[in-house]
Amino acid sequence: MSEATWKIIPYLRVSDGAKAIDFYVRAFGAKEVSRYAMPDGKIGHAELDFHGATLQLADADFKTGGSNGAEQVPIMLHVTVPEVDAAFARAVEAGATVTRPLADQFYGDRNGGVRDPFGHLWFLSSHVRDVSEAEMEAAMKAEAT
Repeated sequence: MSEATWKIIPYLRVSDGAKAIDFYVRAFGAKEVSRYAMPDGKIGHAELDFHGATLQLADADFKTGGSNGAEQVPIMLHVTVPEVDAAFARAVEAGATVTRPLADQFYGDRNGGVRDPFGHLWFLSSHVRDVSEAEMEAAMKAEAT
C-alpha cells in the first residue's frame, strides 16, 4: 500500500458545532465547506477549509463513535485510505478496539471507527460513491430518526 495515498484530517468533537463553526470562521478566517445539521440543530458533520488545510467537526453527542467513552475524547483522526478493509483489519489486529463497525455509509464512504490503546479515536475511510447534496441531507435526516 502506498503511504502517499493516505490523508489524515483532524475531526473535532465540540459542545456546540454551530458556535464552533462561527468562531473558526471569525477567529481564523476559515471557510465553511459543508454543514449538515440534524433536525434538532446539532451538527452531524461539518468541514472547514483553513487556508488550504481541512478540519472536520461534529457535535460531541452526535453518533460518531458509540457510547463506550468516545464522548470524552474531543478529537478524532479521520484517515482516508485506498483500501479501508485492509487498514481496518490491520488496526484491529494491532490492538485497536472497534467503536463503529466497518460498513458502507449513506454519504458514499465505507468506513468504521477504532480506539487505539492510548484512547484516541481513528475513523478509517475509503470513498466508494459520489452522493448529491440533496441525497446527503435527506439521508442525514433519516439517520437521525
